[in-house]
Amino acid sequence: MKRSGLGAMTELRNVEQEIDQFRVRLIVAALVVLCCFGLLLARLFTLQVIKFDELTTQAENNRIAVVPIVPNRGLIVDRNGVVLADNYSAYTLEITRSQLEDDLEQVIDQLGEVIEIQSRDRRRFKRLMGDSKSFESIPIRTKLSDEEVARFTAQRYRFPGVEIKARLFRNYPYGELGGHVLGYIGRINQREKDDMADWSDEDQANYRGTDVIGKLGIEQSYERDLHGTTGFEEVETSAGGHPVRRLRSEPATPGNTVRLSIDIKLQALIEELFGTRRGALVAIDPRNGEVLAFVSKPGFDPNLFVGGIDQDSWKELNESLDKPMLNRALRGTYPPGSTYKPFMAMAALVTGKRTAGQVIYDNGFFMFGNHRFRSHGDGGLGAVDMTRSIVQSSNVYYYGLANDMGVDLIHDQMDLYSFGRKTGIDLEGESTGDLPSTEWKRNKYKRPEQKRWYAGETISLGIGQGYNNFTMTQLASAMATLVSGGQRFEPRVVREIENVVTRERRTVSSHAVSPLDLKPEHVAVIRRAMHGVTQTGTSTRVFAGAPYQSGGKTGTAQAVGIRQNEKYNASKLADYQRDHSLYTAFAPLDEPRIALAVIVENAGFGAEAAAPIARRVLDYVISGVYPTPEDIAIVQKGHGSAPIGAGLPVASVPLPPTRAAGVDAESTAASAAASALVFPASAASAASAPASAPGPAAPPTPAGPAPAVTTAPTAPTRPFRWVPRRMPDPVPPAPVAGASRSTP
Repeated sequence: MKRSGLGAMTELRNVEQEIDQFRVRLIVAALVVLCCFGLLLARLFTLQVIKFDELTTQAENNRIAVVPIVPNRGLIVDRNGVVLADNYSAYTLEITRSQLEDDLEQVIDQLGEVIEIQSRDRRRFKRLMGDSKSFESIPIRTKLSDEEVARFTAQRYRFPGVEIKARLFRNYPYGELGGHVLGYIGRINQREKDDMADWSDEDQANYRGTDVIGKLGIEQSYERDLHGTTGFEEVETSAGGHPVRRLRSEPATPGNTVRLSIDIKLQALIEELFGTRRGALVAIDPRNGEVLAFVSKPGFDPNLFVGGIDQDSWKELNESLDKPMLNRALRGTYPPGSTYKPFMAMAALVTGKRTAGQVIYDNGFFMFGNHRFRSHGDGGLGAVDMTRSIVQSSNVYYYGLANDMGVDLIHDQMDLYSFGRKTGIDLEGESTGDLPSTEWKRNKYKRPEQKRWYAGETISLGIGQGYNNFTMTQLASAMATLVSGGQRFEPRVVREIENVVTRERRTVSSHAVSPLDLKPEHVAVIRRAMHGVTQTGTSTRVFAGAPYQSGGKTGTAQAVGIRQNEKYNASKLADYQRDHSLYTAFAPLDEPRIALAVIVENAGFGAEAAAPIARRVLDYVISGVYPTPEDIAIVQKGHGSAPIGAGLPVASVPLPPTRAAGVDAESTAASAAASALVFPASAASAASAPASAPGPAAPPTPAGPAPAVTTAPTAPTRPFRWVPRRMPDPVPPAPVAGASRSTP
């Protein structure tokens, strides 16, 4: 009995022990569960409270896609409101290489079975690949027709990574006309993307979704004004990334309208007067620094660059001996020749090296040591004072003056007119040219013997030869300063900028530089002498019968040097070795409203090629007269003198024909080149033509409200339109020789 009792007690104690163990286990399990719940609650608190805003934003971003809305690029119009650059929408076929499932070439071949893809499209695509990342879409075809869009849409499932996009394209209605001043837009390349990385966050955000940027001319210099403000659209998407509904949107703000000071009809006339010749012309209003015309020939059609230029066209532009991509007005540098003499004469008066009445004897040559510096012609001019030295273009007078002044004094005087430095014009890429001095030569060359300035090198500087090299922008700006009595401006191509939303206009005034202290009597001497050039001097035949008084100076500048004992013979030289023809002019005589500089490359005597162009420009601006087609044809051949015929009223001559938006530049190049820029006057054209450039018969647009603008309807099936288009209502430098030959 005792054993059984002890066994029962042992068994009871074991049960109690097991219960205790179970309780411990239960407590531990409960603690573990509580800890787990605590962790869950802590994590829940972190997610729901601490990181609520962050996670909510991430969730919204996964659910909501923010799509940028690219703004319409601003218009570019001339001083009278004629549209020079606008936009049109079209469909493009684009490939994103990172999303392709098959080989790229195979995909393009398959696409070619659905939509026509030419070899030039393939070449352009491969060129754009070099400037793009694999995840960026690249157009393989642009400007698709509705039928092509429908054909691809029906077979879209076959081409992952290929899609159709609606894009805005830039359109330059007048094609090559004014191409250098307008510039063009192109796809943003990698270098530009790297530069944009340094922009502010706000500026970078404003270019989201934008693929193009201004490359040259106004398009580049006024990129921020033309681009506009990017909008956005919030779209709710499904788990698969497909849009479900639009939540909200902020519309894009179109770019501003940029109004130029240039008269496109005058620009067209000048470009036609050049014909197929190379050269440049810049015309400036001396009263305010506005650029009235800015011509560089030959030019290029900026429409070639819309959507990306094909390799053949790019090669043709870059390898042409005529260098159509060179902006000769802004970057082409040339010896000024005898057009330099009025500035030398003013420097002589200012420094006291000469008086207006002081006479020197011109015997046809100037001796410096054993070197004979020749004048033009076989004989001398005899007794020459300052006025006659300009009228008859005496080289001997300015050889001696340069020798008396010395290179550094010449430099200091000419620097005041912006020779040898940028004028400050509102176009990027301006060349400084070369205004020699002893310091300039030390910095220019490397070898010790090259760094030294030799006294004999100074002689040729007096007639605009030697190391002198300037742009037509510099020469025109300097002429404007000289004839205005010393008033200086930084030239401006843009006149005003208009906000298309608020209609607020902001005037882009030429920055006035401190004027030169030129004595009125000295200015009067130079003006009278330059007027004499048109009356009894080297441009008398060209300005015969002009109904206004003007001043001018012919110039003939060397392209290559000749030996001292040789005579210049153009017939024995290659075209690119012949002399350049230059002319500077201003009008009217007493109160100049236009000053210009023009060069016709390798065209010879200044009065034969350059001066006739200048005469027609002054007739247009001052008298409101447009030359006849017969007269234009003669000037193009370099045989012009005084105008032939009575001419036409500027207002009666229609604008040149425009190119319909969306028409390939390549397909219209031949017909555009063959189209004449002058058409018979008609009542209809007279009614629709805008006001002309400044002048009595055609006053400049006042500083107040700009001319009203309208839009002419376009006809996609016609390559040209004859109705002037109006602004819509918005919802190579020449080598320099050390020789000293120069002719007037």
